[in-house]
Amino acid sequence: MSDLGRLRSLLFAPAVRPDFIAKLPERGADAVVVDCEDATPPGAKQEARDNVRALVPELSTRCTVTVRVNAVASEWFADDIAALVPEAAAVVLPKIDSVDAMDTVARALDAAGLSSVGVIAGIETALGVADARAVLGHPRIVAAYFGAEDFIADMGGVRTASNDEVLFARSAVALAGRLAGVPVLDQVVTDFRDDDRFNRECAEARALGYSGKLCIHPGQVTIANTAFVPSAEEVDRARRMLDAYATASAAGVSAIDFEGQMVDEPLAAQARRVLLLAE
Repeated sequence: MSDLGRLRSLLFAPAVRPDFIAKLPERGADAVVVDCEDATPPGAKQEARDNVRALVPELSTRCTVTVRVNAVASEWFADDIAALVPEAAAVVLPKIDSVDAMDTVARALDAAGLSSVGVIAGIETALGVADARAVLGHPRIVAAYFGAEDFIADMGGVRTASNDEVLFARSAVALAGRLAGVPVLDQVVTDFRDDDRFNRECAEARALGYSGKLCIHPGQVTIANTAFVPSAEEVDRARRMLDAYATASAAGVSAIDFEGQMVDEPLAAQARRVLLLAE
């Protein structure tokens, strides 16, 4: 099964745009998505599948490429799976909301001879969020993402720039991913010209425990790649904190005053995490 490693950025391109797909390796994303779902109109699904077969094998030699298919319950799912190629690092599944749905996906992949292809699961419905811990524990899942737009549509809510309306769901999916041991990527920013919002959401997502961000425009990739890696200042402070903490621990002291902040084992663990991410 594919190990996608660190996923700070996951960049989408429509499967019906070979010109966009050809440029994906140049964009610097940790992984890319050839999208047969939302970015492909209903009348162009077959064209999208043809492009997957034709373009993904060569594309996979230049970058980590995944393919987003249509939802399990859709009329297009079976044909999408049949069009997948083993060079795909993973298949991206939207609107996964149950273990049964994941079992269906696993059986379909196995039947297509794609038992080594993992799943990036989209948690973007009310039921998906409610059952995220069970869903993300499925053995075929290698990563996941939270889809705020579909979630709010399913809830009948109102999307706002504050993100207040998705804070609970966003937190629940991050928690479920942590318990399942899979990296989770944060929601899209649909206004791809709003770098300030994208930066802010990256900071929010990292604070919640997300490993990266979904990107719908190449300009978002560099921001995400930078935002989900500790800054030089963070790394320097973490090292100095751990040095001071180690010295105190050796002397039998379990809590110290470090630059005006009380530091004990939980904060030392956070500092170790900063250094791990920096590597």
